[in-house]
Amino acid sequence: GRAAPRDSRRGPGKPAREAGAQQIVPQSQEKFYCLAAQIQLLLQIPEKIWTAMESSQYLQATQLYLLCCHLQGILQLDSSGTRYSPILACFPILARQVAASGHFRSTILQESKSLLKSQTVLDQAVAEALCSIMLLEDSSPRQALADFLLARKSAIQQLLNQPHHDAGIKAQVCSLVELLATTLYQAHALFYTLPEGTPADPALPSGLLFSALETITSQHPAGKGVSVLKEETKLSTWFRYLPPSVTEFQLTLRTLAHPISQDYLRDTLQKWIDMCKEDISIGITSLLVYVKSLKGLAGIRDAVWELLTSESMSQNWETVCCRLLDKPISFWEDLLQQLFLDRLQTLTKEGFEDIAASSRELLMQAVQELEAKFGSPTHNKHLLFEQNMASFLWSESPNDLPPDAAWITVANRSQFAKSGLSMKAQAHSPCVQSFCSALDSKLKAKLDDLLSYLPSDASLSKETLKRQSRNSAFDRYADTGTVEELLRTHCISCVDDMLGSIREELRHAEGVLQGCRDALHSPTLNTVLFMARLCRSLGELCPHLKQCILGKPGSPESVTMELWPLKKVGKGKTPEVNPRKAKWQELNERLLQDSLSAYRIWSHIVAKVLVQNFTQSLLKDEAGSILATATSWEEIEIEEETETGNSIKSKIRLPVQPSWSVQALLFSLCQEVGRVGGHTLPKVTLQELLKTCLTEILAGYEKLSEGKPEKKEGMLPITQNRALQLLYDLRYLNIVLTTKREDIKSSRNKQDSRTEKLIDFLESYIDPFDLDVFTPHLNSNLNRLVQRTSVLFGFLIGEENQYTSRSSGPTSQDSHNTLPLASSQIRFGLLPLSMSSSRKTKSVLRNSEHKTQIPAPALTRAEETFRPGSLFRQLASEEEDTSAPSLFKQLGWLSSMTK
Repeated sequence: GRAAPRDSRRGPGKPAREAGAQQIVPQSQEKFYCLAAQIQLLLQIPEKIWTAMESSQYLQATQLYLLCCHLQGILQLDSSGTRYSPILACFPILARQVAASGHFRSTILQESKSLLKSQTVLDQAVAEALCSIMLLEDSSPRQALADFLLARKSAIQQLLNQPHHDAGIKAQVCSLVELLATTLYQAHALFYTLPEGTPADPALPSGLLFSALETITSQHPAGKGVSVLKEETKLSTWFRYLPPSVTEFQLTLRTLAHPISQDYLRDTLQKWIDMCKEDISIGITSLLVYVKSLKGLAGIRDAVWELLTSESMSQNWETVCCRLLDKPISFWEDLLQQLFLDRLQTLTKEGFEDIAASSRELLMQAVQELEAKFGSPTHNKHLLFEQNMASFLWSESPNDLPPDAAWITVANRSQFAKSGLSMKAQAHSPCVQSFCSALDSKLKAKLDDLLSYLPSDASLSKETLKRQSRNSAFDRYADTGTVEELLRTHCISCVDDMLGSIREELRHAEGVLQGCRDALHSPTLNTVLFMARLCRSLGELCPHLKQCILGKPGSPESVTMELWPLKKVGKGKTPEVNPRKAKWQELNERLLQDSLSAYRIWSHIVAKVLVQNFTQSLLKDEAGSILATATSWEEIEIEEETETGNSIKSKIRLPVQPSWSVQALLFSLCQEVGRVGGHTLPKVTLQELLKTCLTEILAGYEKLSEGKPEKKEGMLPITQNRALQLLYDLRYLNIVLTTKREDIKSSRNKQDSRTEKLIDFLESYIDPFDLDVFTPHLNSNLNRLVQRTSVLFGFLIGEENQYTSRSSGPTSQDSHNTLPLASSQIRFGLLPLSMSSSRKTKSVLRNSEHKTQIPAPALTRAEETFRPGSLFRQLASEEEDTSAPSLFKQLGWLSSMTK
C-alpha cells in the first residue's frame, strides 16, 4: 500500500525532467555534442587508417588521413604553439593524438610507392596507389607517370641484384621480362586515354587513373563526402552530431588532372626503356655468367619465348605497343638476344679453348710415352705398334670385326662404328685411335650442348621456321646461322691451335734427328710418325669435327652442300662453292700438309741413313769387299756368224741379279715403308722418298766416277766385269726408284742427264764390241728382274710400274716367277712362285723349240681364262714341279670364293 503512492509521486515527475532536458540540449549543449563527436571521430581515425593499410587500401587510408587533417584544422589543434588551443587545454590526450597522426603521411606514401614496384597487383590497385600519392603530394598525372616508371625501374634493379641462389636464373630473367611487359600494359591501363569516338574495349582497359581521380574528387552533391563516413553514419548515432563541414568533406587537387598527351606518353616511355636498357644489359650479363652450358642458355631463351607467346601476354601486345610507342617492340630482339649471343660466344670460345688445352696435354703425354717408354722392360704393346705398324696390322684382337658384321652390311652401318679391321686397313694406330677418340668425345659433348640452342628438327626448311615464327612472340631460331658460324670459327681455331703445337713438336724433332747418329732407330722418329698419322686421321676418326664445320647431317644446308656439285655449270660460269665445304676442304688441306711435312722428315731420315750405308759399300775398292757384294751370273750360249759364213757358238756371262748391297738397300727401304704402314703412305711421300734415294745414289756413283786413279795395295781397278755389274745395278735402281709420271706416255721414264753421264762412264770400261753383244741380253735380264722383284719391292715399284713388259700374256716364252690373278679379283694381289721350278728351265732353252710347247687348254677354250683360278692352272701347267698343281688348285678355290 505504501509503494503505490511513492510510485505515483515519482511517476509524473520523471517525464517532466526528461522533457526539460530535451529542451535544454539543442540550446546549451549542441556545440558540446558537436565538439564531442568530432573528438570521437578524431580518436577513431588512426585505428581505421591502420586497418585500411593492413588490407592494402591505401586510397581509403589517404582519405581518412586527409579527413584527420581537416578535423585538426577545424578544432584548431595546431601543435606549433603560435595559437592558443582551448580544446588542447581541456583534452590533453589530443596532443598525443595529433603527434601520432603526423607519421601517417610518410607511411602511406612509402607503402603506396612500394606497391608500385609489384608486378602482381591489379591495375585498379595501382591506380588507387597513384591517387594516394597525388593527393598527399599534390602532384600532377605527369608526375604520377614519372613516379610509376621510377618505381618500376627500381623494381628492375632490385630484381637484377637479387642473389642468384635465391631464385633460378631462368626465373629471374622471366620475372624481368614479365615486369617489363606488365609495366607497358599497366601504363596503357592507367595513363592512356582513348581518342574521342573510339569505343572502349573491356579486355583492354585505359584511363583508370583519371577515372579514379574523378570519382574521389567529384563535386556533384550526390557524390560529396568521404565514402567511409557514409558507411559509419549508418552504424553510429553520434555521427549525426557532426557538422556539415565534416560530413560533406571533399578531397581536392591543387592542380587539375589533365589527361597526358600521346606524344608525351610515347616519349616518356621510350626514354624509360632506353634508361632500363643499360641496367638490363649489366644485370643480365652478370646473371648469365652463372649459366655454364648452352643447354641452360637455351632453356632460359625458351622460357622467355613461352612467356611472351602465352595468350595472356600476346593477346593485345601489338595494340598496346602501337598506342604507346607507335611501333612494335620485342624485348628479346631489342634487349636480350645480343646478350645471349655474347654469352654463347664466350661459352663456345671457352669450351673450345679447353678442348685445345686438353688436346695439347694429350699430345705432350703421347710424345713423352713414345720417347720414354720404348725399349723399357715395362713398355706398352700399343707403343710397340707405333714403332712397327706391321706388327699392328698382323695382330689379332677381339674387336677386329663388329658384333653385328654377320647381318648388317657396311653400307647400312653407322659412320661412327669402326671395326678393328678397318682401322688396320687404314693404318690407324692404337695411339692415334685413342687420341682421336678422346678429342671426338669432347667435340661431341660440345656439339650436343650447342645443338640444344638450335632447332631440334634439322629437316625443317627456313620457310617452315619462318611460318612458325609468325605465330610466336619472336623467332627464337633467327640467329641459327650466327651460332653455327661461331661454332665453325672456334672449332677451326681449336684445330689450328692443335696443329700449331704439332708443328712446334715437329720442328723440335727435326732438330733432334739431324744431330742423331742412329736417327733411324731414335724414339723421336716414332713421334714424327705418330704426328703424321694423327694429322692424316683427324678428319676421318673425328666425325664430330666434320659435323662442327659442315653442320648436322640432314639439315637443309648440308643437303644443299652435298647436292651442289651435281648441278651442271654452263659455259663461262664458275661453279658455286659452298662456304662450309670450302672451309672443311681448307682444314683438310692444312691437316694433309702437316701430315706430309711429318712424313717428309721421316723420308729424309730413311733415305739419308740407308743410302749412306749403300754408298759406303759402293765406294769400297778392296777385293774382299767387292766379292762380298757379288752375286751369281748367268751363262748364255750365243751363236755368231763368221766372215766365211760359218756359225760359231760361244758362251757369255752376264749379271742376272743386282749386287747384294743393292738388294739390301731396296729391301731395307721396303722394310721401313712397311714398318710405317706403306699401303696407306701418301703417294707424294713415297715419290719424295724414291726421288731422294735416287738422288743420293747418283751422288754416290758420281763420287765413284770422280775417284782419283791412285794405286793402293789391295785396291782393284774397275774391270769390265765390275763395270757390267755396276751398270746393271745402276740401270736397275733407276728403273725401280724412278716414279711414273703422268706427262710421259711411254712405258719407260726418260733418264736424266746425270744417269746418262754415269752410264757413259761405266760403259767406257766395257769393250764396245762386247757391249753391243751384251746390251740386248742385259735389257732382257733387267726386264725379267723387274718382273720377278715387283712384288718383293712392290712398295717401291708401285702398281703403275708392275708387269709393264708382260704384254704377250701367259703364252710368252719367258719364265716368270710371279703369278697374276684375274683383273676382277679384290682380295689377292700378285703372288710369288717358288724359284726352284723356274730354275729348272735354263735360259739356253729359250729358243724356237720352246715356242711349240704352248699349253692347249689356254688356246682351245677362250672362256676358260675368265674363270676364277684359270690363270693359276695355266701357269701351273707350264711348270715341271709336281707339287705345284695342288697348291694352285687350292688358290683357285680361294679365288672362286671371292667372286
